[in-house]
Amino acid sequence: MASTDICDDLAAIHYSPPTPPVPGEDTDQAAEVDHERWEQLREEHAELLRLRWHEADIDPLLGELRQARADMLEAERRTRLLIAYAREFVRPRPYRLQDLAHAASLSMSGVRIAYDDDEIHQVGELTGQKPRRASTTPTPA
Repeated sequence: MASTDICDDLAAIHYSPPTPPVPGEDTDQAAEVDHERWEQLREEHAELLRLRWHEADIDPLLGELRQARADMLEAERRTRLLIAYAREFVRPRPYRLQDLAHAASLSMSGVRIAYDDDEIHQVGELTGQKPRRASTTPTPA
């Protein structure tokens, strides 16, 4: 399918085709549904980009870059919270540094410094749980 404008191109990049199904699974019908859903999402996204461009004068490429950056920062924040939870809240023992490092594509020392007392506090607030150990700095009031 040839793209007709920048919005179609950006939507195609945003909604790249679904990953191939796992070998051995009966996914012929599921793959067709996934492809149809992917195509629908792509078309809706292109239309949203056009609408923002024409009604709010938001450049579609710059808007996509800003959103990609925001998504990346949110993923990093979520990663820090998940690591803090795994190390400070899971009982009776925390997840192993090696396992977390592998899952997060970090070094073990990277896992150790991925979060601080702020993330521990946030996880406690979000989950209602208390950390296994007391934080080293007082929580602001």
